[in-house]
Amino acid sequence: MDTKEPTVDASESVAGTGGDGAANSPADGSALMAERDRLIEEKNELMDRLLRRQAEFDNFRRRAEREKADVLEFANAESVRAIVPILDDFERALKTHTNDKVYARGMELIYQRLADSLKKLGLEPITAKGQKFDPHLHHAVDMVETGDVEEQTILDEYQPGYNFRGRLLRPAMVKVAVTKK
Repeated sequence: MDTKEPTVDASESVAGTGGDGAANSPADGSALMAERDRLIEEKNELMDRLLRRQAEFDNFRRRAEREKADVLEFANAESVRAIVPILDDFERALKTHTNDKVYARGMELIYQRLADSLKKLGLEPITAKGQKFDPHLHHAVDMVETGDVEEQTILDEYQPGYNFRGRLLRPAMVKVAVTKK
């Protein structure tokens, strides 16, 4: 028993024509060509649709991953924003004088550990004192007329500002110099 597919000779007639040669007419040839062209066009449309759907799915996947990363970034920023006032409290506590050196050293170690942990997460302090005032990084809460320094120079920092992973988390509250009139 032969399992090969039968081959069709070009001189044989199309199935169902009975071998009378009527299938070889130019009208039938053009019909076959038209059918072939239609099938090729349909295949091309389906391939185009498939490629577009794959591209849409890839874009959707990338967008979903980006949105997930943004949500995590926002959650991390909010967590760090809640911890920053504790860091401020530690800084104020370290500025007060105490006679108990062991207690003071313990506070310094805890502060340093907290600051290092936040730095590893992406918290960066904004340097302000002596810098030019930048309204995008600093919040001017006091302006002092002076001729000692250049105008718009930050004289003092009341509260430090922070960036978190390259974005402003909190502006620094500063005292700014203005020229005498």
